[in-house]
Amino acid sequence: MKTDLDRLMAERKYDAVLVLGPAAHNAPMYYLAGGVAVGKDTVLIQKRGRAPVLFVNAMERDEAARSGLRVVTKFRYRQILREAGGDTAQALVRYFGQMLAEAGVGAGTVAVFGQQDAGAAYRLLDTLNRADLGVRLVGDPGLTILERAAATKDLDEVRRIRSVGRRTLAVVADVQEFLTSHRARDGYLVGKDGARLTLGDVKRRINLKLAEAGLVDAEGGTIFAIGRDAGVPHSRGNPRHPLALGKTIVFDIFPAEPGGGYFFDFTRTWCLGHAPDHVLEAYEAVRAAHAQALRTLKPGAPCRDYQRATCALFEARGHATIQTDPATTSGYVHSLGHGLGLRIHEAPSLADTEGNTGVLEPGAVFTVEPGLYYPDHPRGGFGVRIEDTVWLDPRTLRFEVLAKYPVDLILPVKPAGRRR
Repeated sequence: MKTDLDRLMAERKYDAVLVLGPAAHNAPMYYLAGGVAVGKDTVLIQKRGRAPVLFVNAMERDEAARSGLRVVTKFRYRQILREAGGDTAQALVRYFGQMLAEAGVGAGTVAVFGQQDAGAAYRLLDTLNRADLGVRLVGDPGLTILERAAATKDLDEVRRIRSVGRRTLAVVADVQEFLTSHRARDGYLVGKDGARLTLGDVKRRINLKLAEAGLVDAEGGTIFAIGRDAGVPHSRGNPRHPLALGKTIVFDIFPAEPGGGYFFDFTRTWCLGHAPDHVLEAYEAVRAAHAQALRTLKPGAPCRDYQRATCALFEARGHATIQTDPATTSGYVHSLGHGLGLRIHEAPSLADTEGNTGVLEPGAVFTVEPGLYYPDHPRGGFGVRIEDTVWLDPRTLRFEVLAKYPVDLILPVKPAGRRR
């Protein structure tokens, strides 16, 4: 949580943090500035032991004030550049030197975060570190202090994630009703005109309903994939493919609040009308793995242990996993879950990888999403995934699924009437 930041800075001997860029889709700035609508020229500086100071374009001063932070508008790069006779290196040194001084940072190590063009950021940091500012600007290696702080959520953050979840599941319910309201002919769902419905028809409805719910598809494409594509975990699905009966549909939806806010992540797998025996077997294995993970979650437990237990369950049922075959593209091919917040993937990770020492801490929000994938199965490619978003309530030390939805594989459909 944000309240951990001073302790985390002290652990790595950072005297301050400096964040560059807009708040929108820039998790470090959004996190520390409270999501206010500030633009690309924004700089935030937080000295250890003090509240952040927000340096913004004067045109954004009212929006910045919504953060509740101290807002400074008096440092203007164009004016400083003119005073430096057009020397950009000298102007950058003066500009950032004045802001650091205003924030009370006259010496020490400053960790840099945020969003800027890579070349421009390199030039900026190189220029400032070559200057005699008394500070050393550094990148934060590995799991950064901001990522570590954000790995546990306060009650307001969880309230927002839960709200996104509830609105997301309303969209999911609408899609389910949309599918089951149509009839089937010759093995496919059809519209009133008798034409086959496609994944594109469904995705257009998803996008409309997300917009009506005040949510955005911030990651560039809800997964709604059928058949073989469902067997490739991150395949978005081909919008031209018709909605065939008896094939698995993996519906993975992960919208966010507009402007770079909090995400939710959710997956269900459906078959229209019926499911083949081999799909039913795989589905029951995934349901068992999902239930096992939720049932055995414990505060303070090593995250990687849950991946190991999931692999053991699948292997006992005859499915390949990345535990024994890291290169496999059939069976269980990914980790059990990941943290969720201002980024769709953040700490903690439920992967069994070297160096993953994460544990389930109070306040953690993360996904549980086992799956099995057989894109080249001899009886037709398919995939199965079940995913829920879970929170460890720090007040009760109990795990809670933040938004619940039925876990049903088969969606009933009715046959179309005879053509005349």
